[in-house]
Amino acid sequence: MHKRTLIKNAVIVNEGRSFTGSLVIENHHIEEIIEGRDKRPVIPADEETDADGCYLLPGIIDEHVHFRDPGLTHKADMGSESRAAAAGGVTTVLDMPNTVPQTVTTESFDEKLAIAAKHCHINYGFFFGAANTNIATMEKLNRHKVCGIKLFMGSSTGNMLVDDEETLSTLFEHSRLPIMVHCESSAIINRNLERMRQLHGNDPDVRFHPAIRSTEACYASTERAVRLARRYGTRLHVAHVSTERELSLFPPDFPNITAEVCVPHLLFSEKDYARLGTRIKCNPAVKTEADRLALREALRTGIVSTVATDHAPHLLREKKGGAAAAVSGMPMIQFSLTAMLDLVDEGVLGIERLVELMCHNPARIFSIENRGFLREGYKADIVLVRPKSPWTLTPNRIESKCNWSPLEGHTFGWRVEQTYCNGFLLYNKGYITDHNFRGQPVTFNR
Repeated sequence: MHKRTLIKNAVIVNEGRSFTGSLVIENHHIEEIIEGRDKRPVIPADEETDADGCYLLPGIIDEHVHFRDPGLTHKADMGSESRAAAAGGVTTVLDMPNTVPQTVTTESFDEKLAIAAKHCHINYGFFFGAANTNIATMEKLNRHKVCGIKLFMGSSTGNMLVDDEETLSTLFEHSRLPIMVHCESSAIINRNLERMRQLHGNDPDVRFHPAIRSTEACYASTERAVRLARRYGTRLHVAHVSTERELSLFPPDFPNITAEVCVPHLLFSEKDYARLGTRIKCNPAVKTEADRLALREALRTGIVSTVATDHAPHLLREKKGGAAAAVSGMPMIQFSLTAMLDLVDEGVLGIERLVELMCHNPARIFSIENRGFLREGYKADIVLVRPKSPWTLTPNRIESKCNWSPLEGHTFGWRVEQTYCNGFLLYNKGYITDHNFRGQPVTFNR
């Protein structure tokens, strides 16, 4: 059915500018962007929303999530986590391959697409997992359908650990897709864990997690990945950079090598283990206050290209134990935008830079078609957020199936008012409007 929607009098943030204006949605697309207050389109709209006092941003693209579907749906699934995403202003996700089965064959990749088509409320793309045995398959992947290759280099996730030098060289030399790499050295981690077990028992307290998954473990692996990418001219995106030292590996003279920082490493430091315990246990580990401050500074200076979540839900019973026994990962997608807007209020970065990191750059790096920007003709993926609207996170607000968050009890200064996905008002002031709505598979312009 043909429909025109006018969102008027918002502060529109896009491509380095903020201005008061209006935006017209026609069916799935942005039809018109009008600068100025109370300006109206030539053709009247069927519906109007007065967004006075709100900021209008492109829908967030979270290019690093684990929705756990298929095979791990006791803790999360496409439906529950995409509802959480919509409630947080996220309209597109790129999902990781460490599911059951792992996404390391074309059959498993197609299965995930089919699951998403049935259950995912927002737009979606999937990474293909690298293994020592599937290089030939990766060379034949459809570049318009697969967002990239996920490489676990030096840190094992099932059979996706790729540590063979010849295989790595072949992948970096011949990959036609961006490579997104998890960089931690298993050899260093294993040595650290053994030393900590000798000192503190078989399951050391979680406060030792950053000493086990150490700065050295991260730097050694990231340096290796960057060296390979420079040698072969590979499009490399390093996931969840967590240390100040790693930031030195991303000089501006090689723009094909980019860095992602994830929200937990911007919010927490090692002092928070005493308060939150294994709720903030993730890989790579949350580290020092100096690391956290350096990562925040790198948002502003441009060393970091994207901010994502590494959204990784687990049940709380799976988080019991210490640095060895408790599983790593936390749910974060529903509150990533509001958490980052808090950093805007703190003066860590400007809102225009936030949009660059969470919308524009993910679209650029992965060549996502017609998303990530507020442009006429682009898909109408939009989020309206309202400043100076404090609210406190309690479990009843959580959409993720695991039903907990390390941010419980935190008071946010901004709230997500509305999320439009492909022009459809999917989330409106606290509620998913239609549980039958489904997002679309994103395509890649390569």
